[in-house]
Formats: sequence, C-alpha cells, structure tokens
Amino acid sequence: MEKNAGTVDRIVRVVIGIILLYAVATGMVQGIAMYVAGILGLMMLITAALAYCPLYPVLKINTASKPK
Repeated sequence: MEKNAGTVDRIVRVVIGIILLYAVATGMVQGIAMYVAGILGLMMLITAALAYCPLYPVLKINTASKPK
C-alpha cells in the first residue's frame, strides 16, 4: 500500500474528521446524519493516519510528494 496522501491533505482530513466527530459527540446532528457523520469522521482520521486513501487510485490522484 503506497502512500498517496500528502501532508496538507492529511491535515485537512484530520481537521474535518475532528469536526465531524465533535458534531456527533455533542449532538449537533441527529438521526441518520449522525451515523453518516460518525463514519465519515472516522474514515477521515484513519486515512490521514495511514496516508492512504483507497479512492485516490481509482480517480488517479496522488497528493503525496514523490521520493527523491
């Protein structure tokens, strides 16, 4: 599994993930949106930690810097 998420991409994912999980934890979202926000928040944090997004190869995107 080759890293395909760059530093800025990972930082944005962490921020979005934390915001989504905060919204779930504080009850800002209710019903089905709560579950969707929770799953998306966790996915964002996991993909940021692994520096790999499984959707990027399908879309032929790579934000990681090339090794020198």
